[in-house]
Order: sequence, then structure tokens, then C-alpha cells
Amino acid sequence: MRRLTIWVVILLLNKIFDNLIEHFEGNLSSMFDAKQISELPPLAKAIGMELVEIKDRFCIVKVPYAAHLVGDPDTGVLHGGVITTALDNASGWAIRVHEDWIDGLSMATLDIRIDYMRPAEPHKDLIVQSTCYKMSKNVAFVRAFAHQGDPDDPVATSVAAFMLGTPNTEGKNL
Repeated sequence: MRRLTIWVVILLLNKIFDNLIEHFEGNLSSMFDAKQISELPPLAKAIGMELVEIKDRFCIVKVPYAAHLVGDPDTGVLHGGVITTALDNASGWAIRVHEDWIDGLSMATLDIRIDYMRPAEPHKDLIVQSTCYKMSKNVAFVRAFAHQGDPDDPVATSVAAFMLGTPNTEGKNL
């Protein structure tokens, strides 16, 4: 009896999710403009992140160099957490400009692998380019790299997977 109950719950949840997808399909957008997605998350704002360019599946952000973002005051090198935050946030925005993105859905980083290639040079802005190369019903996959003006000389690269969730309800996501 317990197995039957579990299967009934699973079937009901699948039906609810399918109905939500159908409901929000009318809000699909193949491309956002910078005005629509200019509201960055609080951590992105805290590090001064700026959207530079967005188009289908692709995003460029910039983090201007600032003294409060330095990890080693003796060298002036950016803190690794700033680079991680920039890669993660830029990856999320690449998903939001993917043609299959459903406006109103939430997402969460499931997994992110970051390879640090070299220290960021002091007093130079950090630029992150990200591309959402695959999106399924529940998961999106993104590649990104951070550089300081020369894309062929990256500071770090990342590969990430994001869980695509249910519609956001302001004030009720906790």
C-alpha cells in the first residue's frame, strides 16, 4: 500500500509540474534586453558586477577592480571568491537568455567546477564570458571563463550545472 501511495504522489507531482510548464510557455522569450535583466542578485551588486552584453545563450559581465575585492593586500590580487561569484552569476544569466528559458522559474547551482589558471592581475577589471550550451526540462549546463582583456589568457574557467525549479513567488521561496 505504501508503494502505491508513493507512486500516486509522484504521478501527481509530475502532472503538476507539466501543468506549470504549459502555463508558463506563453511567457517564453528567446531573448532578453539588458533593461529586463539589469536587476542583479545582491552578491553580484556587492562586488560591483555589471552586465556588458547579452544575447541568445551568451552573457558577458564585468567586475571592476576595487580595493575591497582584494584577497591579498600585499599583492593586490583579487580574492578567489570574487572570481567564483562572477563565474557563477554570469553562468546563471547565460541560462536566463537561453531561448528555452521560462520566465518566472527559479534556478540553483547544482555543481560548478572552477579551474584557476593564474592569479588575476592587480588593478585590472575581471571580464566573464558564459554560454549555456544545453538546457533540458530540469537542468541547464554552462561553460564560462574569466579573463582581464585577453580571452586567450584566462584567469579561470568553469563548467556548471544548474537545477531549474518551480515558479518564483515573491517572499515565499524560503
